[in-house]
Amino acid sequence: MGKRAFLFILTNILVMTTIFIVWTLITTFTPVGGMYADGQLVLSSLLVFSLLFGFGGSFISLAMSRWVAKKMMKVRVLDPNDNLNQYERHIVEKVHRLSRAAGLAHMPEVGIYHSKEVNAFATGPSKKRSLVAVSSGLLEAMDDDAVEGVIAHEVAHIDNGDMVTMTLLQGIVNAIVIFAARVVAFVVSRFVREEMAGIVNFILIFVLQILFSILGSLVVNAYSRHREYHADNGGADLAGKDKMIHALRSLQNYVDRATVNDHRDDSAVQTMKISGGGGMMRLFSTHPDLSDRIESLERK
Repeated sequence: MGKRAFLFILTNILVMTTIFIVWTLITTFTPVGGMYADGQLVLSSLLVFSLLFGFGGSFISLAMSRWVAKKMMKVRVLDPNDNLNQYERHIVEKVHRLSRAAGLAHMPEVGIYHSKEVNAFATGPSKKRSLVAVSSGLLEAMDDDAVEGVIAHEVAHIDNGDMVTMTLLQGIVNAIVIFAARVVAFVVSRFVREEMAGIVNFILIFVLQILFSILGSLVVNAYSRHREYHADNGGADLAGKDKMIHALRSLQNYVDRATVNDHRDDSAVQTMKISGGGGMMRLFSTHPDLSDRIESLERK
């Protein structure tokens, strides 16, 4: 259930890095410039550049999100008009029924990807072009009520417009990252020999942009954790509170069994990202701890 945020953040970092390399090549080998004048950094031009490319990179990531998810996860889309088996058709009908209950005018695409992990995710650039995908591992490990709770949670993400609001937040973070990386790199490059200043500035921007992007992802992750509680509440409204709690407890039982069996390094556990870690690792998690989510729903 953490794939949505993980794939978006990863795609965003890759897009931002690509934009940086392309822009650097353009400004190095063509007359295009504007951020530097008389050897000084023009902050107003840099701010415009940061906002333009920060939000541009974020919205490019959003536009690519559904396509990237299908390719990276090798999702097999289930077309209702195809000759689906009984269980596949049951999954499609479940997603569509919950989507109609949420008031979605356009039904999300429904897909299955082959993986041992117990996971599901929703992604897409808009409510009209969304995707709900579940792993084969989840379908094998969970009963029908738990599967319905998980799917309801993902449909709630679509209904809440979480991908769009995450994109706006990521755009702000991107703009700060671009601005801060270039300011810091420019200041540091003033302390080296003039003939080395250009290459030092280039390397520092590249390194700092990746570093600041990782730090910025902490803010995005914190937002993602916050939205999980809302998606749990939405899932409870759609499928029923009991089914949503049952789904979370089923996930928790799976995680606990994997840990007891000393499968902590197994990819089926490592890639779930459905439960926050302890201590400092909570800051890097896209999801709160499952126990906290269950307690929150029980108080609802």
